[in-house]
Amino acid sequence: QVQLEESGGGLVQGGESLGLSCTISERAFIGYNMGWFRRPPGKEREFVAAIDWSGGVTDYATSVKGRFTAARDNAKNTVYLKMNSLKPEDTAVYYCAHQRSRFSHIASRPSEYDYWGQGTQVVVSS
Repeated sequence: QVQLEESGGGLVQGGESLGLSCTISERAFIGYNMGWFRRPPGKEREFVAAIDWSGGVTDYATSVKGRFTAARDNAKNTVYLKMNSLKPEDTAVYYCAHQRSRFSHIASRPSEYDYWGQGTQVVVSS
């Protein structure tokens, strides 16, 4: 069973920064793209960011572009999401996810991802 372990998150004020990390077992990491999604209160899950298996290609939702940065350390089987200039509308439960297909193009649809972290809460106060 593939497991994703997230860490980070918490309560911050608007304008501050926060970092999330997600570790996955090695056999499910090398060659696979990883994504970040979030579920704001009362809303549907939405795409936030994704990074390809090499770490050289990233994609971001328009709402976070220029503020959030996805990265990965293949030696540590870990992906990161650095969130700067946080806004109250960034408040959500954040999930990391493992994309289903190996060595593929990164995807933004949740259906392309087969394993998910447990979620970590991010609250941004105004």
